[in-house]
Amino acid sequence: MGSTRQKPREASVNEQNSVSDPSRIITERRGHLLLIGFNRPEKRNAADLALLQQLALAYGVLDRDPELRVGLVYAVGDHFTAGLDLADIGPRLGPDGLDMVPEGGINPWQVDGRSVSKPVVMAVQGTCLTLGIELILASDIAVAAESTRFGQIEVARGILPFGGATLRFPRTAGWGNAMRWMLTGDMFDSREAHRIGLVQEVVPDGTQFERALELAERIASQAPLAVQATLANARTAVRDGAAAAETGLQPALARLAVTEDSRIGMEAFVSRQPAVFVGR
Repeated sequence: MGSTRQKPREASVNEQNSVSDPSRIITERRGHLLLIGFNRPEKRNAADLALLQQLALAYGVLDRDPELRVGLVYAVGDHFTAGLDLADIGPRLGPDGLDMVPEGGINPWQVDGRSVSKPVVMAVQGTCLTLGIELILASDIAVAAESTRFGQIEVARGILPFGGATLRFPRTAGWGNAMRWMLTGDMFDSREAHRIGLVQEVVPDGTQFERALELAERIASQAPLAVQATLANARTAVRDGAAAAETGLQPALARLAVTEDSRIGMEAFVSRQPAVFVGR
């Protein structure tokens, strides 16, 4: 798949994520990628229920479609997200929390026992608060613009992070680093985000999407079944421990060894030609 540096359009036809109008999330297929864009710039991409539902549906599309290999999440406008739109979400919180995943969707924060099977790369800029950090933690690779400001500020609003930060932030950043930011609600910059492992690369402002796209395209050019198996085994190790992951290694290898992509990969190695994988 050829690389492109064209930025995503700021409007596109959603595949099935039209929970309400106007579209809070825009989607665009680009080869084997699904671009997923926060599209509420006039509210700094604060998440109301419509945005959460549409995002969940976009993740469902990514997970189900065998032609899609990688998701790339970005935001239209100057800011990634200002977090929850509490004026909209607050009244919807019931005794069981927030019901935000329509039929056909997958919880993007993956805190209900189900994970998206494809890798997700993120490009963030401007303000990235609360659920934005948690979405990074639930994803696989994140690229941040240099001037990005981060904040896990739920304690300042009288609630706790409920999108996975309490589970994943200590694991990613270490206990002390995670508690430093979660318990104070203080803001931190992209250099600190990189230091603690929240983001993998910091790039000049305005180039975060292009760099994330490069990484997503690189992943999408690999054998998709092998990518998904690698992701699944690593997640098993994190969730269930090394022993569970070890048990699954040889069976996964055996399944991959008889795929068409394995044959293509071996032939490419012998011929020293680029492999073009088919996902079978």
